[in-house]
Amino acid sequence: MAEKKTKTVTVDVLTLTGEKSGTVKLNTTVFGVEPHAQSMYDAVQVYQANLRQATAKTKKRGEVSGGGKKPWRQKGTGRARAGSNRSPIWVGGGTVFGPTGIQNFRLSQNKAAHRLALRSALSQKVASKQLIVVDGFLFEAMKTKPATEALAALKADGKTLIVVPELELNTYASVRNLEKVIIVDQNNVSVYDLLNCDTIIVTKPVVAYLEEVLQ
Repeated sequence: MAEKKTKTVTVDVLTLTGEKSGTVKLNTTVFGVEPHAQSMYDAVQVYQANLRQATAKTKKRGEVSGGGKKPWRQKGTGRARAGSNRSPIWVGGGTVFGPTGIQNFRLSQNKAAHRLALRSALSQKVASKQLIVVDGFLFEAMKTKPATEALAALKADGKTLIVVPELELNTYASVRNLEKVIIVDQNNVSVYDLLNCDTIIVTKPVVAYLEEVLQ
């Protein structure tokens, strides 16, 4: 039986000076699929929901100040009965059914759907020519200027996501103060970041890693 060949698409590999140093073949099962809108929508919704912090809280009637003495006698005043000024119907009283501070907003997405969402987002960027592959993304010192010059040479416009095999200190420190630039390691690529950027810069090892884990 003849071995099934994997379809690929060839893109240029650049240096940090913007010069072409070679080419790399992208596996179309990862970088060339038909984008699946629903899986990407679900992945973004899960990402944003899991960032929410349950800090909102209101006080119940047992937590507000006041109470104790009955405001007025039960009968004979012509007014409605009242047992406490901490009642929810009183101004300054407790809140009914308010947030408790222990809400759980977490959502989840199964692994197969999440991989499909990542493949869809990557394929969308390749189709839009918003993916830049470089030999490496490393700097010898913690200086912002070399990083700025590299991004300019690579023509990385707008919001830029940089994906490296691992976060090296000098490289991270060189780009962390740049506006609209995010750098992550290959294990922390999110669908939200992929869709929320105008340009993606990845290194050749990252391409190989993504093809391995997302097939």
